[in-house]
Amino acid sequence: MNMSKPSKRIFPVLIRCRQGFTLLEVMIAIAVLAISLTVIYGSQSQSVSLAAEAKFNTTATFLLNRKVAELESGIISLSSDEGDFDDHPDFRWKMEVEDADLAGAEFAKGLDGSFKRVRITVSWQNSPFSHSVDYYLQEKDEF
Repeated sequence: MNMSKPSKRIFPVLIRCRQGFTLLEVMIAIAVLAISLTVIYGSQSQSVSLAAEAKFNTTATFLLNRKVAELESGIISLSSDEGDFDDHPDFRWKMEVEDADLAGAEFAKGLDGSFKRVRITVSWQNSPFSHSVDYYLQEKDEF
């Protein structure tokens, strides 16, 4: 029996070294990056827009309530006027006063005296936002 040692032949191992990325891999990576950045930018833009609208709604409601309180307490007169707020110079207000026609209203049948409809509008400069409220007041008799 011939027990010879196995021959040590060295087979050339073909190792393929990669020196970089293929053009297709680079194009796919750029496309994925472009799509994800577009989605992130759109989301951020929408978030900023919603935050601005929320700020306006909160501030405008506060300022409208303040104008109604000034009107009820007699600080401002019951007449059409407009202006801006001292502590919020980028917000403007407009008040329109007219006679209210409550003749057909069921709730007004037992009420005496004339009523005024006051429409107060608050707007934010350089923006499309505005907020209005209609308020009805009974005219007080002057003595």
